[in-house]
Amino acid sequence: MTRPRAVILDVDGTLIDTNDAHAHAWMDVCRDFGYEVAFGEVRRMIGMGGDRVLPRLTGLSEESDLGKEIKERRGKVFRERYLPSCRPFPCARELLEQLRGDGMTLAVATSASSDDMAALLKAAGVDDLIEAKTSSSDADASKPAPDIVEAALENADAAPEDAVMLGDTPYDVAASNRAGVRCVALRCGGWDDDALKDAVAIYDDPADLLAHYEESPFGGGAARKAS
Repeated sequence: MTRPRAVILDVDGTLIDTNDAHAHAWMDVCRDFGYEVAFGEVRRMIGMGGDRVLPRLTGLSEESDLGKEIKERRGKVFRERYLPSCRPFPCARELLEQLRGDGMTLAVATSASSDDMAALLKAAGVDDLIEAKTSSSDADASKPAPDIVEAALENADAAPEDAVMLGDTPYDVAASNRAGVRCVALRCGGWDDDALKDAVAIYDDPADLLAHYEESPFGGGAARKAS
């Protein structure tokens, strides 16, 4: 197998350790508006966009005035209260530098808002390495729908068969597969191998993937790394 031409990147839980922080931000804001939600309930939804999380937690549409207010507040709470303490996963930048050095176009495909995406890429220390950026505002439906992955492919000027996605949730895997793109999954987002089973390969985190880079799909290999 050959190296892909483009890498479609998730950010939360893939490059930076933010999944728990997103869940806590949703809990805080829902509580402020009178909706009590459990951590485990919302944590399982992280990786989907707010258009899917909001109605599941509150019954509100993101198009409603209150829904818009909750989503806007959640983003602010996440960026101001939680993101400053979040850290990139080991070797996240080094992995992206390796991918770029091998001639691959790096395109972000995240269910985060454009404001969150900008803050996340800066906090992850990789904003200068990304050549194409796709957020929730660029797609009609968030993951696990394929829209964001398809938009990222267009931004990267790549065909599905010439790309590989890197993500950490079953929603990344499902969105990628529905777009016809192979997905490599990382366990660092908190999901187990059973949840990620439809990925073509699974690694612990960016450092683990970098250590096994040559036999990975990014290096032209196809080996699945078991735990």
